[in-house]
This record gives sequence, C-alpha cells and structure tokens, in this order.
Amino acid sequence: MTDFGIKLQQWYRVNKRILPWRLTRDPYKVWLSEIILQQTQVVQGTSYYLKFVEKYPDVQRLAKASEEEVLRLWQGLGYYSRARNLHASAQFIVNELGGVFPRAYSDIIKLKGVGAYTAAAISSFCFDEPHAAIDGNVYRFISRLKGIRTAIDTTEGKKEFAMVADELLNRDSPGEHNQAMIEFGALVCRPVNPSCQECPFNDGCLALAQNSITELPVKSKKVKQRKRYFHYFLVAKEGGVYLNKRTGNDIWKNLYQLPLLETAKKTSIKRLVDKRVPLPVLVDEKTHVLSHQIIYASFYLADVSILKMLEGSFVSVETKALKTYPFSQLIANFINERIGVRPD
Repeated sequence: MTDFGIKLQQWYRVNKRILPWRLTRDPYKVWLSEIILQQTQVVQGTSYYLKFVEKYPDVQRLAKASEEEVLRLWQGLGYYSRARNLHASAQFIVNELGGVFPRAYSDIIKLKGVGAYTAAAISSFCFDEPHAAIDGNVYRFISRLKGIRTAIDTTEGKKEFAMVADELLNRDSPGEHNQAMIEFGALVCRPVNPSCQECPFNDGCLALAQNSITELPVKSKKVKQRKRYFHYFLVAKEGGVYLNKRTGNDIWKNLYQLPLLETAKKTSIKRLVDKRVPLPVLVDEKTHVLSHQIIYASFYLADVSILKMLEGSFVSVETKALKTYPFSQLIANFINERIGVRPD
C-alpha cells in the first residue's frame, strides 16, 4: 500500500461516520442507499433509507410493491425517476435474475438508473471488486490534491479523473478505500471551508500550495434554470377533491396533482378562464426551485366547471384517502396546509 493509501486508511478508521448502510455488505441495501444518496444529503437520506429497509427489507418485497407505493414512500426526496428506476430494477432482478442481486460491476451497471459510480461503489463495497468509485466528493478531493484543472463534466475530464483514481486505488481493500475517499471529501475536503490545516495530505496538496482551493474542481457548464408557471385548482366535491396523474416525460412523472393549467408566462387568472366559468379565488402562491427549473405556482379555489377547460382525466378522491397518493412535495405541502392531510 502506498503512503497515500496508509494515511487515508488510518484517517478513515478513526473518523468515519457510523451510517446504517456501512453496517452491511448486502448489495440490495447498499444499492438502495446509493440510489437515495445520488442527489440527497446524508442527513436527509438516512431517514428514507431506514423507512425503505423497514417496508422493503429485500429486493423481493420491493419488486412486489406497486409503483405508487414506492413513489409515496419516496415523497419529499425529489428526482422521482430514481424511485421509478429502483422499482423497475427490483422487478428485473426478481423476474430475470432469479431474485439474486448481480455481483460483478459489468452486470450491476446494466441495472436501470445505475451508472459507473454506483456500480463501482456496490461492487467494491460488497464484493471487493477493484473499481474506483468517483462521486462529487472524490472529484473535489482529487482535483485539489493533484491540482487538476480539466473540467469534471467533460469526457476528457472524466477519463483523466478515472485514471488518477485508479492509480490511487488500494486493490487490497478497494471497498474501504472507496468509502474513505468519499468520506474524506465529505468531511475534510468540503466544497466550502475545507479543513486544510487538519488535512493529513496538506503537505502534498497542489491546490493548497497554489492557493487555488476555491477554484477547484472546474466545471465547464452552468445550469440554466427554466421558468414555468403553474396554476393549480383546488376543486372540492362531496368531502373530497379532484386529482389527476402526471404522465409524459416531464418532472413528477406518475405523481398525482391538483388540476393544472400551465402558462408560458405569469398571467392573470381572468385572462385564462372562460367567462362562463366562475372566477377561481387565489389562495396561495409558492416558488418551488428544482435543479433545472423554477416553478411559480398559484393555487386557486375553483368550481368544478373549471375541469372542462383543462386537459387530462380527473378523479374525485376522499380527503381521508389523500395520504395514500404520491405527490410532489409542492403539492403535498399545499394539501397539508390547506386541508390538513399529511402523508403516512
């Protein structure tokens, strides 16, 4: 083992956090944790991981669940395609692989929603396959340590970082090495205010020597956020409200929502509603920020006749049954605030 590997291992064994998915080598549970943590901080992701393991302790239970059940349990985590892919892959494992989780990197990466990082993490953590797992924490740690200015979101950058990560990899204990690299980036080589003075690698860190810590890692692309204007209508009927299910290749696919009218720009409700329909009453406005979109949502109380001018099919759902439906957090929050219904 290199001096780097020895230092990293020593640091990790003293400083690592005790996290529930680190207490097992069950690939199903490790896979579950990795999917949850793809776009989620550990603090928030832990509670969801524990809920999923309790409800679906193995891949067979997850495969048997309905997609709506899985989406409802996922509610609040965002990036719902992760939940749909998770469920689809569980069914694939049960139906096509005899319920046995694949062991090899080359097979794990074939699962829907699994990329190079996740496949490397599972195969190394659970089966000691020598594949370097490179997530955002690792990109940041390596870029600073080696002073690499190649953009991490380019093909060239991904190849360069993969080569360096592979050179650093401890092949005698790849799982622990990968865990340590990720943990070091999360706890020491942080995006903001990294602990450079306490870093065991500060004597060889090129970014620290060049005073370029805040400049690394480099990204070539800036995220452009699309603005969207959603007008939601709360239409009551006999102790319930009307809902419809989102379809198509868009955000919140297969989640339920209140009847919706989307406009290209901020528009007065008077201009949107037919004069023969009673004018809806504005009751709330919310701004919901996603990674690539900003949703400006207006919520109205409306007469049932509004449904005639909206696209989609609608179903009347009793108030007490609303907690069994999967919603985006935007809709879930409004329903809880307005109707007092919380998800289970």
